[in-house]
Amino acid sequence: MGEKQLYVISLRCLNWVLFSLVISIVLVGCGDDGFSDLKQYIADVNARPKGTIEPLPEIKTVEPFVFKPEGLRDPFKPISETQEADEAQVAAGNGIKPDTSRRKEELEAFPLDSLRMVGTVVMKGNLWGLVKASDKTIYRVQVGNYMGKNYGKIIRILTDKIELMEIVPDTPGTWREQQTSLALTE
Repeated sequence: MGEKQLYVISLRCLNWVLFSLVISIVLVGCGDDGFSDLKQYIADVNARPKGTIEPLPEIKTVEPFVFKPEGLRDPFKPISETQEADEAQVAAGNGIKPDTSRRKEELEAFPLDSLRMVGTVVMKGNLWGLVKASDKTIYRVQVGNYMGKNYGKIIRILTDKIELMEIVPDTPGTWREQQTSLALTE
């Protein structure tokens, strides 16, 4: 055997070894995909109970607003003309206005919608209302007391509600009375 033949045989052996090594690596790589923990997690997630999605809220239709300029100031006239008309209306007035000189009571610091009637109590023959404010304090009120931001004067206390007469702004410079009530909440 010559050197050339030995060289060819050694190359064939080397090729055979390299080919076997490559095939072994490929087969080992194909044996286990390495995703068994991921597949187990996906199976666990799929096994969980399905959540429910609440239905969408019903869309309420909004009535279109129709602008009616009757009785309002003409925006194209100078302000001085409309001021004179407003001043004449204020001077005439309707006689209703809040008493701003009296000392405000504690419940006048809260908007009426933040107050809750929580009960009544009879003391010395008088029925008192129990009102809880948004600061979680319960106040005792009687007829003649004031509450709310609109000068609400208590005119009557019943076991299930407190009736008030509020003085609310009307047209510029005038006021009007508006009766409202605060119902007992459970």
